[in-house]
Amino acid sequence: MSLVKSTSKTKETKMSEEEGGFGITLAEKFFGLLIIIIGAIATYYTFTSFNDLGAYTGFLGFLSIVLLALGVLMLIAKTE
Repeated sequence: MSLVKSTSKTKETKMSEEEGGFGITLAEKFFGLLIIIIGAIATYYTFTSFNDLGAYTGFLGFLSIVLLALGVLMLIAKTE
């Protein structure tokens, strides 16, 4: 009897883990899209106001492109 009970608990645990994976995947895709939007806006404002930024244009441009790349990686990554 105790063997049957432990098996059913294991199945319940596995099912709850699989159901929770969809929410994590959806959250990852959402935050990836959000980071892409923030990176695109940062890139646009960095390179359109390069006269005002002066020496910081390259650094801020690099950081905004890193945000874009991170967002794209989060969108195409597969969550296991």
